[in-house]
Amino acid sequence: MQHLTRAGWLLVAEVLTSDHCRALTEALAPLLAGRRRCGARGLFAVPEVAALACVPALRALVEPVLGSGAAAVRAVLFDKPETANWRVPWHRDRLIAVRERRAAPGFTAWSLKDDVPHVEPPVAILDAMLTLRIHLDDVTSDNGPLRVISGSHTDQADVPADTASSTVINGSRGSVLLMRPLLLHASSPAIRPGHRRVVQLEYGAADLPAGLDWHQRLR
Repeated sequence: MQHLTRAGWLLVAEVLTSDHCRALTEALAPLLAGRRRCGARGLFAVPEVAALACVPALRALVEPVLGSGAAAVRAVLFDKPETANWRVPWHRDRLIAVRERRAAPGFTAWSLKDDVPHVEPPVAILDAMLTLRIHLDDVTSDNGPLRVISGSHTDQADVPADTASSTVINGSRGSVLLMRPLLLHASSPAIRPGHRRVVQLEYGAADLPAGLDWHQRLR
């Protein structure tokens, strides 16, 4: 896990089997049918995703970083079909999903996404989180892979003018990318659009202060 600490990301191969990935894509297919969108939120309503968040192979990646009390707090689906082959600019994942809006010191930029309150918490909360991006398809240089700037999770400066040193994250089906939320990342449109389905699970290690609570919490 030293690479994760230093770079802010770590790719782990062959975490899920092809059969498990196939079952997940079949379960998630209705969420993308007929949409001109590149994804969907609220995946814990899909039983297969709720079960995925707690499987031992994923917990074995999360617990050495966040501890045994870590819980899955949000699940998002990303895809890049021809109808939603969009560029995603450089950014950090600063928002969390909570049960209800409450005044709390350091919590800003409130918004509603699919009727769920989202907010930007203090950096300490984000530093106690870990994102797992589960590749349900092969991710290649042709289908809009994620690009990251190693080490940027510890530096809150603006996006560097020169991003040529960024790292492209390709991964085979069933691999998992561990990523710190504050790591700068982006992706370009796919050269050959097609399915590039990724389930993003976000895990939190800490309870929220001031009466706030995670929107969902699975262990």
